[in-house]
Amino acid sequence: MTPFFGELIGTMILIIFGCGVVGGVLLNKSKAQNSGWIVITFGWGLGVAVAVYSVGKISGAHLNPAVTLALAATGDFPWAEVPSYILAQFAGAIIGAVIVYLHYLPHWKATDDACLKLAVFSNSPAISNVWANFSSEMIGTFILVLAIMAIGANEFTQGLNPLIIGLLIVGIGISLGGPTGYAINPARDLGPRIAHFLLPIHRKGNSGWNYSWIPVLAPVVGGIYGAFFYKAFFIGQFSGGFYIMSLLVFSIFILAFINRNKSFNG
Repeated sequence: MTPFFGELIGTMILIIFGCGVVGGVLLNKSKAQNSGWIVITFGWGLGVAVAVYSVGKISGAHLNPAVTLALAATGDFPWAEVPSYILAQFAGAIIGAVIVYLHYLPHWKATDDACLKLAVFSNSPAISNVWANFSSEMIGTFILVLAIMAIGANEFTQGLNPLIIGLLIVGIGISLGGPTGYAINPARDLGPRIAHFLLPIHRKGNSGWNYSWIPVLAPVVGGIYGAFFYKAFFIGQFSGGFYIMSLLVFSIFILAFINRNKSFNG
């Protein structure tokens, strides 16, 4: 199997587990309905672990454009391979979302709330505030990439790393997922959102395009900064990229604070 198909299949597995658990918790007449946020975070975490176990040796199991771009920005992944990885991740996310749609076929009509239907596929903020929402996604992905690089530098029992990464996803979800639902992955949000837009879901409502740019751009900023931060403080490689990203992140926090009382219809 090529790295392209490794990323495609790995991301597909991730979305089947992740969007699948959200569907089980939110859609009417599901046996898992109302089982709660903790169940959702574990579903996503196990999805990541299974996906990494499945394709880690084939593609490195990035499964996330923010991870791919972060590694490329710090010189740990060739830029020439970035477009094919990102294309595979988005394709896998869309395919995974379509499979989740088919899995819950009778439940879309049984669920009246269009917002719940969209939530199976993609995220929306608990409180709509552009720069606060951006900051939340940025922080979550910063922790994700920083922790992935730190965990990768340690020696664990062979085969344990994917499980630890899965638990990292659970931890980020429990601790930081409340404000936005923690996309922390552009493909995870935009791919299923595109599927939601295209699929014939019963009374689905709109696909939330006003908000859609935040879970795409914010994870990229947070992920790249997480990689530069790791290189700077864990390895001692303070680069120009680190200082530029530090200024950008600080500016975003300032914007979030200044606009903390402003909301938007996302």
